[in-house]
Order: sequence, then structure tokens, then C-alpha cells
Amino acid sequence: MDRSRPLARRPLVALLTATALATTGMTALSSAARAADADLARNGGFESGLDGWSCTAGTTVNSPVHSGSSALKATPAGADNARCAQTVTVKPDSQYTLSGHVRGSYVYLGASGTGTTDVSTWAQSAPDWQQLTTTFRTGPSTTRVTIYTHGWYGTGAYHADDITLVGPGGETGQPPAPPTGLRAGTVTSTSVALSWAPVAGATGYAVYRDGTKVQSVSGTSATVTGLSPSTAYAFQVAAVNDAGESARSATVTATTGAPDSGGGPSDLPPHALVGYLHASFANGSGYTRLADVPESWDVIDLAFGEPTSATSGDIRFDRCPASECPGVESDAEFKAAIKAKQAAGKKVLISIGGANGQVQLTTTAARDTFVSSVSKIIDEYGLDGLDIDFEGHSLSLNADDTDFRNPKTPVIVNLISALKTLKAKYGDDFVLTMAPETFFVQLGYQYYGTGKWGGQDPRAGAYLPVIHAMRDDLTLLHVQDYNSGPIMGLDNQYHSMGSADFHIAMTDMLLTGFPVAGDANNVFPPLRADQVAIGMPATTNAGNGHVSPAEVTKTLDCLTKRTNCGSYATHGTWPGLRGLMTWSINWDRFGGWEFQRTFDGYFG
Repeated sequence: MDRSRPLARRPLVALLTATALATTGMTALSSAARAADADLARNGGFESGLDGWSCTAGTTVNSPVHSGSSALKATPAGADNARCAQTVTVKPDSQYTLSGHVRGSYVYLGASGTGTTDVSTWAQSAPDWQQLTTTFRTGPSTTRVTIYTHGWYGTGAYHADDITLVGPGGETGQPPAPPTGLRAGTVTSTSVALSWAPVAGATGYAVYRDGTKVQSVSGTSATVTGLSPSTAYAFQVAAVNDAGESARSATVTATTGAPDSGGGPSDLPPHALVGYLHASFANGSGYTRLADVPESWDVIDLAFGEPTSATSGDIRFDRCPASECPGVESDAEFKAAIKAKQAAGKKVLISIGGANGQVQLTTTAARDTFVSSVSKIIDEYGLDGLDIDFEGHSLSLNADDTDFRNPKTPVIVNLISALKTLKAKYGDDFVLTMAPETFFVQLGYQYYGTGKWGGQDPRAGAYLPVIHAMRDDLTLLHVQDYNSGPIMGLDNQYHSMGSADFHIAMTDMLLTGFPVAGDANNVFPPLRADQVAIGMPATTNAGNGHVSPAEVTKTLDCLTKRTNCGSYATHGTWPGLRGLMTWSINWDRFGGWEFQRTFDGYFG
């Protein structure tokens, strides 16, 4: 179905520039100014872990260290230079000295947002601890400066310790008082609306769910989404200003309602087996007639509907010809088989895309053509809904598209609009599923689009705005946990295909939620467990990342019972996990129905 795709890199020469040490600024400081100076860097020795720092790929270690008991270790990978940064309150029109000790190849230390000239210094090779120092002066209205350290692409891990920013402290004032009057308003099966009284001096508010920060808002209300039905949650709110965050408010508890049909039909079984049926092409697995698909398969995705051109939006479903697929049934037999499956309680969907079906809805005209052409296929064959399997270059983000909650890119906005139109047309019984690759979903924990500094692959995390916009209408999300490169999990460790650990880590991210591109103020909310199935290859022939039945069982045990887990510690237990998806039914038949038998043996 798909292939792994590496992130783009920027040329090394683009950043290999050094800033000289400005000693004149240091000597010009008066003794009175020096007396008022202080070290403004928070946790510069990393003795409190990463507290105060925002890191894309960092952790703390006990060896090697420059002093104390801890130091930073950060590992560049792909298009990530392993940047760690913190924002510090400073005084306008003042002199500052930034210093730190580093080890490794190509280690940078710098400051941005100075209001004058941003500075950086670097070590090309530091086999042992080496001190880096640079100075800068803030602008006449500068009150906040970001200090950072980072490595370089493909050069291995670097270490940093004892980072200091010495100069006069800014006027931080006091954090605001904690909010009062927190109460729960409208409660649905998947969301809770909250409101509270305004706090004097607050510039924003942080919303906590069960002790975890899940939203940052500017007003005095918020709706927390992505919750599980019939579940009690504890909420608190803190007020925020430039001086920091207040103590949290009193706790309010709200229990979500029973499941509704907003995410698709309620008649799916509690645990479902989903598979793709090669309906428009043949390959080494052989052709399988729809009527011959065993009863175990609850959702059957007809692969594939493809566009007449990448940007036309005109989707066609051409069944496999007899010359390519010996034994293929007639159209009448095919439609009769669909009706028979539906009579037996199964769902039959048209899957759009696949590895060869690039779909880019760049215009509203393409969006409208997509809606009309997909509707024609659904109506002609009497299908239950639609599966979105956009791969390759179908979805990517424009450089200014940085908020998954409010996408701007036409191909994203138009796809969301098209899906909402189809959902409205066919009603609550319309089944909507998605099968993105890990590159487009879980990779969003580290990267989102081109990134703050550019140079990243614009496709990174590009499915997140679509999933988020459709989460209340989404029946199933089954990410393809195969043909994938290593992906960082919520434990900030990379996980690779081929074991239960990979499936556990990737699924835990969907059910727990995660900060997008490492931004704690921009959290992708969790999906309900009944909306999630795990995508796996049926055989070694079907795709990279195949795992044995024993590893499938370990995955399900860990996620649904929290037993039989490996090195990855999950953030919850989800007995309502919907089930498994595989590429494909044809390949499972080729492999003696091993995948189907594993599912049946586990869920009964």
C-alpha cells in the first residue's frame, strides 16, 4: 500500500556560520551592572531533567556530565537537528553573556529574538567538554529571548551542560491568582465544555485533564474533546501571564455520556477485523471473489478507487478485467455479493487512493468533483461508506500552515470539506475510515510540516488536521504500522517495525494524544478506543513490518489488559480497542488465513 519516505535535509553550508565572541561588550559592563547581573537560565545544568526546556529529541543522562549529576543528550535524526530551547525574560537595552559546555560534533549554542542581532557559536569537534560563549545586547523593547542548543543532521548525539545566561533580570512580576468558578457545561460522549471566572492580569489559561495539560486558551472557556464515552474525567485550570502559571483551580469532575452514532454505525461488533480486498487489480496474491471472503471480516475495503489525474478529483472504480484476474465475477455477481455481506452485518467500503492513486484536491472544483464521483460509486454499488487511503504526495502542508486545528492548505481544507459533505449526504450510518501511514500521523509528535525553521518534509503529520476535523464523524482510524521508518514514541525513544513494541507505542500515541512537534501548548487529543484499529501486514509478502501471531497477541494483551507488555509503558488500558486491519484479505488467503485465525482466536 505504501512506502517509507525520508525527511528532506538542508545543506550543511546553510548553517555553518559562526558568531565571534564580543569581548568589548563584556569589558564595557560597569561594576554596578555586574552586581545586578544573575544567571537567568532555568535548569541550565539539567539536574531537574528537561524542566524549562523544549527539546525535539533530547533526554538527560548521568554520564558524561560536566558538573553535577546530569547533562543533556540530544540526537539529531532525519531533518531534526535535536534543538533544545527555553525562553527567558530579559531587560530591554541590556548586555547578556550566554555560555555553556558541550561535547560532540557540530554543537551550536545561540540566542534568538534579541531585538538586535541574533547570535550563535559552535564547536565543529569537541571530543571532551568544551566551553562555548557568546554575547548580545537586547533591543529597546525586547523583554523575552530564546536561548538554544542544537546539533547537526546525521552527525550523532551531542551533550550539553551548565548553560548560563548572565545579565540583568527582566521585570517578571507575579503569576496570576488561580481561577475560580470552574464548572462543566455541555457534556457529550466525547467532549466536556468548561468555563470559569476571569483572572486579573492573566494573558491566557492552561486546561488540565487528569493532571495533564491538554489545552491553552486565551478566553475563559474551553471544550475538551477526544474523550472516551461513559468515563469520568477530572479537570483543572491555571491562569498564565509572563511571570508564569498560577496554582491550579479546584477540581471539577465530569462523566461523559454513553456512545452515540456520531462516529459511524453503532452496529459494528465490539471488536472488528478490517481488510482490503484487491478488487481493481491483480498481484502475486491472486484474485479473491468478494463472495469467497470469510465471515470473520467485518469491514471490507474495496481497493482502489483512483483519480483520472492527481488534481482532477474525479474518482473512478474500475473492476479488475478477466484478462488480469482469472475467475473475476460479473458486475451483477459482485453487487449481489455486496448485498449478501451487508445482510450478514458486514460493511463494504470503497477505498480511495493507495500507493498509485495520488489525490490532491487543490481547488474547490476538484473538491466538488470528488464528492460527486465518490457518491456515484457508493450509489452504484450500494456501499456503506468510504475509506481514505491517501499516500505519497496527496497531502502536504504549506509553509504557513502550523496549527492542525485551523488548517490553511487547500488540499487539506478541501478534503475536510468533501468528507463533511459526504457525511451530511449519507447520514449517521455512513462509515468513514482512514488508513494513513505513520509518516503522516505519529511522526507529527516530532515534526509538523516544514517546521518553524523550514527544511522539513511538508508532508510530516499532514493527516492530523484531517483526523482532528473529522474525529466526531470518524468510524475507524487504522494507521499502517508497516513500510515505516523508525518513529519516536511518547517515551522519546525511536521504535522500529517488526515487533509488538512498535504497534504498542504507535497505538498508545493515538489513544493518549500527543503534543504536535513537541509543543506542549498544541496537543493532538486522543481518539476513542472504539475508533482505533491496528494496521498490520497479513504476510511477509504483503509489506515490511510483518509480525508473528505471538507478537500480535502481545500487542493486544498490552493495550487491552496491560499484560504481556515489553519495554514500552503504555499510558492507559483500552479494552474497547476496536480491532485489527490488514493489507490484505488476498494476502491473508495466500498465507493460509493466518492473520484471520489470530484475530478469531483472540477475540472469539
